[in-house]
Amino acid sequence: QEELDMSTYPVESIRNFSIIAHVDHGKSTLADRLLEITGTISKTDRNKQVLDKLQVERERGITVKAQSATLFYNHEGINYLLNLIDTPGHVDFSYEVSRSLSACQGVILVVDANEGIQAQTVANFYLAFEAQLSIIPVINKIDLKNADPERVEKQIEKLFDIPTDECIRISAKQGTNVEKVLQKVIEKIPPPQCNTADPLKALVFDSTFDHYRGVIANIALFGGEIAKGHKIVSAHTKKRYEVNEVGILTPDEQPTHKLYAGQVGYLIAGMKEVAEAQIGDTLFLFKQPAEPLPGFKSAKPMVFAGMYPIDQTEYNNLKSALERLTLNDSSVTVHRDSSLALGAGWRLGFLGLLHMEVFNQRLEQEYNMSVILTAPTVPYKAVLSSAKLIKEYGKDQITIINPSQFPDKLSVSEYLEPTVLGTIVTPHEYIGKIITLCQDRRAVQKDMLYIDENRVMLKYLFPLNEIVVDFYDALKSLSSGYASFDYEDAGYQSADLTKMDILLNGNPVEELATIIHKDKAHAAGKLLCERLKETIPRQLFEIAIQAAIGKKIIARETLKAYRKNVVAKCYGGDITRRMKLLKRQAEGKRLMRKIGNVEVPRDAFIRVLKRETDK
Repeated sequence: QEELDMSTYPVESIRNFSIIAHVDHGKSTLADRLLEITGTISKTDRNKQVLDKLQVERERGITVKAQSATLFYNHEGINYLLNLIDTPGHVDFSYEVSRSLSACQGVILVVDANEGIQAQTVANFYLAFEAQLSIIPVINKIDLKNADPERVEKQIEKLFDIPTDECIRISAKQGTNVEKVLQKVIEKIPPPQCNTADPLKALVFDSTFDHYRGVIANIALFGGEIAKGHKIVSAHTKKRYEVNEVGILTPDEQPTHKLYAGQVGYLIAGMKEVAEAQIGDTLFLFKQPAEPLPGFKSAKPMVFAGMYPIDQTEYNNLKSALERLTLNDSSVTVHRDSSLALGAGWRLGFLGLLHMEVFNQRLEQEYNMSVILTAPTVPYKAVLSSAKLIKEYGKDQITIINPSQFPDKLSVSEYLEPTVLGTIVTPHEYIGKIITLCQDRRAVQKDMLYIDENRVMLKYLFPLNEIVVDFYDALKSLSSGYASFDYEDAGYQSADLTKMDILLNGNPVEELATIIHKDKAHAAGKLLCERLKETIPRQLFEIAIQAAIGKKIIARETLKAYRKNVVAKCYGGDITRRMKLLKRQAEGKRLMRKIGNVEVPRDAFIRVLKRETDK
């Protein structure tokens, strides 16, 4: 491979942009067409979602990780360098989107001509709008027979104040009008504001891990130039590195002599751990320290789940697999955790449920690890009132991730639970059902807006723990799949929370304790007891399975004892003989119940703690 000379592309002829849209509106397909038109990849029928490289992404047909590619395009006799970043569309990965936007000056907002504006379109539009990027609206899939581009143009005009004549109608699958998009990108998106003469400033906006070469950091240059052999320093960790290789991604890595201001590329500098390539970090030359660029707010985990190896001998393998996988996915937080029933493991924080599933799937596929994932929980907070506890924790507010840390009601002035602001976009005929669903989930309506004659946008304030398990599925099945949902963090609010214990013959079982809202405790307690009754094996004495809040029992199931038929040998004879034998048996059972302790087998725990998929 001969190395490219990047100096022929001055800052004025560089355009950095990304593609944002709702799930399945055709971002990756449009990216494929743009790559083909600019000759970056050859035209074949095999080009389907070229940028989705992970196996998970291919199987599910979704984008999980933002990918970048550099395109060369000749427009009116001038050679332009276009850096394209393809982003995910799911709620959970909006962090990836906001990161990608920091390296861009403009975006292409793709809307499906068939489905119109969806919840995620709105959310991504505002992300780009707040970052003050120029926005090019594109209406995709006009080749479908139900496509109605006029309606979608009106929606875009009403919601985003973008005049209808600015929308470009394309079909990414067939390649109709896609050239126009590239021309619009060159006309409307400004070149990056920076200069090669300035000292080096590079923003790390993503990083991946390669077993042979260490960390590969994706960088956007906001000033100066970088070449092999340069000594660089990270503003965050203050460590020094020597650059081994720089280059551009034409989806595949292509080394270059140098990278100049305004360009986007990759850098390999012998970093051993991805923690060193902190996302949002600024790199500068060793002798010329520069003002660090504003980073991004780090990803906040919304959902926590326990992860344990199925067999404890696998612990170390799982540990190294987790370390390597979190290298590529910096938004997962990892805490050591151990439980009596499941052994040593971790408490992982994820951005959402899909993120959790994808992470689990990647563990299975890329590292061959099968694990036990417990039911997801959300982080609660407690405002402490007892001086003794405040002194012990050193602060008056503590975050509770594990139910075993839940402080007693007497020493707490109030409990807080995380809330999210949810946006639901739905056809208006389903609105009644959806409002009922939201009220069942303790949501408060904030806003309701008709986007056009038959689509409505609802805004609700949800407690996070109500939507974390199965809200999305319930919403989809109520609305025959037409409603879309998006949420953003809305801080904490006070709530009436309690800790629910599960008792077996009066002894509490640590692992099954949950934190729950008072109103929901009865139903949840009953469900848990019923599930335990099915999974715990019967003993020779009866087992009482109870759900309790404090001292008060709120639900109970009884697991009957196995018993020998002691009256089988009586035939006829007096009733008192029968009674005597049964009474003796009952006394024996009572004695046994006193001294017998219930061991809950491990697979019973796994069955009860696993996520509910059968509901």
